[in-house]
Amino acid sequence: MAIVKADGYGHGAITVANAAIQGGANELGIATLKEGIELRESGIKCPILVLGNLIDEDELKACLSWDLMPTISSLRETLICKDLAEKAKNSFGIQLKIDTGMSRLGCEIKTATELITLINSEKKLILKGIYSHLALADDEDSLTSSNFTYQQLDIFKNAIKEFSGSKVCCHLANSAGTLKDQSLHLDMVRVGLSIYGYNPFKRIKENIELKPALAVKARITLIRNVPKGVGISYGHNFITQRPSRLAVVGIGYADGINRSLSGKISVLCKGRLVPQVGAITMDQMIIDITDSPEITLGSVVTLLGREGKYALTAKKWCELSGSIPWEILCAFKNRLPRIVI
Repeated sequence: MAIVKADGYGHGAITVANAAIQGGANELGIATLKEGIELRESGIKCPILVLGNLIDEDELKACLSWDLMPTISSLRETLICKDLAEKAKNSFGIQLKIDTGMSRLGCEIKTATELITLINSEKKLILKGIYSHLALADDEDSLTSSNFTYQQLDIFKNAIKEFSGSKVCCHLANSAGTLKDQSLHLDMVRVGLSIYGYNPFKRIKENIELKPALAVKARITLIRNVPKGVGISYGHNFITQRPSRLAVVGIGYADGINRSLSGKISVLCKGRLVPQVGAITMDQMIIDITDSPEITLGSVVTLLGREGKYALTAKKWCELSGSIPWEILCAFKNRLPRIVI
């Protein structure tokens, strides 16, 4: 299962979904009903699981209409789906989530058997999958974390033991679980961050070679010469220490370039690393090109991506801003055009 929620982690959900299917994905995972409908309207026909909890009858009815599998976490949702399937006189494929230690979505272990029995007793309800989610698989530094992951595996296996070898797809592993250990794979793996080319582990594992799928580029929209001692952008947190040649780049925090990165990042232009200066604003940022006379109006600036011997990645932005790759990538907004190569 390729996880394409949050607009494909900022890459463009439809583009990513089609690429993932071509690459061998059997199913897709999204977070909201709206995301699922968008994929169906684009012509995607493979099984789609809504990972988020849907509580309204209308939302669950829409899942039935659009052939989306909702996640079931309680008796209430199960009964709503049962009634909807009976009224529609149509089968309704659903997936049950069991909480094995994440303490977020999913039913309690003690109620899992009851819900499974109820679902299987209804002809129109089709149990397509049973799954859970790993809480600490991305933490490789802690023995306690590793032990907890395998405790979750044991709990989940015990809950699904009667389905061994059945048509019900049982899945547990996220990106970290997929790369960590094949014993976590079960019938299917749910891969999110890693299909976008990023290692999910807190500490880089040398034997995992992944290439970021996305580059972020923008153009220089204005160049100006500024004397020494001039404050730049909001707050004047940067003051020129010499006569400077500064360039305005047409991208800002409304596009996903977090303001907390102000004055901390460098960009690539004409094969050079160029520092960003001053506060990143909603629609623009400023770079110092004093030492780069070859950079001109309209030059393309790479914020994330590779150019020559340099590579700029979301991992570096995480180090500078105290964030995580998931947050960095998901922040890229729809107003940025996506160019598929």
